[in-house]
Amino acid sequence: MVVETVALLQARTGLGPVRRLRDEILPALTVTWVDADLHRTALDATLAGTRDVSLVDHTSFALMRRRNIRRAFAFDEHFAQAGFELEGTSP
Repeated sequence: MVVETVALLQARTGLGPVRRLRDEILPALTVTWVDADLHRTALDATLAGTRDVSLVDHTSFALMRRRNIRRAFAFDEHFAQAGFELEGTSP
């Protein structure tokens, strides 16, 4: 998600907000880095799926399944379609 957030900020608002994310927000978060096995699992799922679900989403799904996380704070319906409960969406 860091990669997706940086890409969005950089494209829409420039590098200043990316620096702020790095300096002020990321230190307060626990970031789990993708290892080769997780990447392979997510890439296989991406290739087996449809083109509208991203590699980033499949990576999140694989990590959440490994850690038995059932609830996501997300606005992306792909999480619900993948079987996760959503927080942060309107009823």
